[in-house]
Amino acid sequence: MTASRILIIDDEPDLVWALKHTLMDEGYDVMTAFNGVDGLALAQCHQPDLIVLDIVMPQMDGVQVCLALRRQLDLAAVPILFLSRRSSIEDRISGLDGGADDYLVKPFDFGELKARIRALLRRTSQTQLAHEPEQSVLAYEDLHLDAHTRIANIGSRAVILTPSEFDLLQYFLTHQAEVCSSARLLQEVFGYPVDLADRGLVRWHIMNLRHKIELDPNNPQYIRTVPRHGYILGGMVETNGDDDKLLIP
Repeated sequence: MTASRILIIDDEPDLVWALKHTLMDEGYDVMTAFNGVDGLALAQCHQPDLIVLDIVMPQMDGVQVCLALRRQLDLAAVPILFLSRRSSIEDRISGLDGGADDYLVKPFDFGELKARIRALLRRTSQTQLAHEPEQSVLAYEDLHLDAHTRIANIGSRAVILTPSEFDLLQYFLTHQAEVCSSARLLQEVFGYPVDLADRGLVRWHIMNLRHKIELDPNNPQYIRTVPRHGYILGGMVETNGDDDKLLIP
């Protein structure tokens, strides 16, 4: 079995050295670059299976690299894990909106990094086959998602989704009227084990997805929040006293 190829793009030499040798010890084929321009060129030449990408770098920052990768058909689905010392919600949202699949704040635990990498690689190698829907086009009201072209349409408006946003929306469309908790989405969409669950990751991806598909992201009509339970496509919640009553159209 061929080893998965991982590209590390980071301008901190000591960290790159440690990352490279840690991942090589896990059996991965590892490439490295110390700036965004060289990293993008390596990705274009060698087609990595996963990219570990710093955000703050000279010449071309990580978000710019990520956006450039997502515009290229042969690299658009490669999972990208951001590393950054920036930990604010705004920075995480910016990174995920730029097309990243996950975001880890420096300093981080190497065990957690390896677990997230395993989950991202497992997701890309298994979910495309295991969860391929029977219909090529999934729909709810005027929201349509073509599973083959990976293009979403709201009425006549086409929407460009990141790989994680596509996977999330596809899951909701194939589980309509089901309340999906953050823990369920982390395990079944993102492939993360329970002990690695970061529910903020789901919240940020849903926030970005809503900004793309909802007319008013603050008053969503497609992906609604079910208080204390999770999210749902195709239903809404009516609050009556202390009880939440789920209404299915």
